[in-house]
Amino acid sequence: MGDVPHQLLLVLLIGCGVGFLGGMLGKGGSAIATPLLVAIGIPPIVAVAAPLPATVPGTLVAADGYRRKGLIDEQVLLWSLIAGVPATVVGAVLTRWISPDVLVYVTDVVIVVLGVRMLLAIGDAAQVPESETRRRTIAVAAVTGLAAGLLANSGGFLLAPLFIAVLGLRIKPALGTSLAVAAVLAVPGTIVHLALGHIDWAIVAVFAAGSVPLSGLGARVAIRTDGAWLERLYGVVLVVLGVGFLAAAVI
Repeated sequence: MGDVPHQLLLVLLIGCGVGFLGGMLGKGGSAIATPLLVAIGIPPIVAVAAPLPATVPGTLVAADGYRRKGLIDEQVLLWSLIAGVPATVVGAVLTRWISPDVLVYVTDVVIVVLGVRMLLAIGDAAQVPESETRRRTIAVAAVTGLAAGLLANSGGFLLAPLFIAVLGLRIKPALGTSLAVAAVLAVPGTIVHLALGHIDWAIVAVFAAGSVPLSGLGARVAIRTDGAWLERLYGVVLVVLGVGFLAAAVI
């Protein structure tokens, strides 16, 4: 693994950056962390597995910041977990027979589309009848859970934008609820990778040392940011990251 102290310092810095962005943008950050960890020489399977247990506490810290401000939709959270947890397990099991490559492309395209949609519909969230909310929440959570299981992440990239686009949640409740759901959806993947011996606890500990405190800071910044400006920023980030992921996958 090369110069171990230098490499661990880079892991710490990556954890800081991913933690801050995750707390601010309503996701655990494992999808960002994995390619960065691979780039500094961490074995790919370890780079996939390590962010999952490391981001759980950070995601919970960030979610608690939103909870204290009343920015978590409890009904959406409940039904997301009821549908999302078993869907994540099913997705993880299906990795034995289904290649995640196509799903990666589809997910990246969806992220770009949702980002563009947010930029074109700032402040114009659709009003969803209460009778429809549960059904739509279950559908969103099932799709996100399957993707999370197949891609070995917590599904955070899809949760918040789908909560906004499909459920009509405002940006801050969508981010807070997404964080709470993502923290739980990361657990099945962590258990699977732990059983397979893919988790390097030194990498997990160093990554978490950076990501946990910065997750809370990212959440505080988002909570204090004007909602319309935050929507613009979120839309831009989704488009940039989605295009970046697509480019990386093609290359």
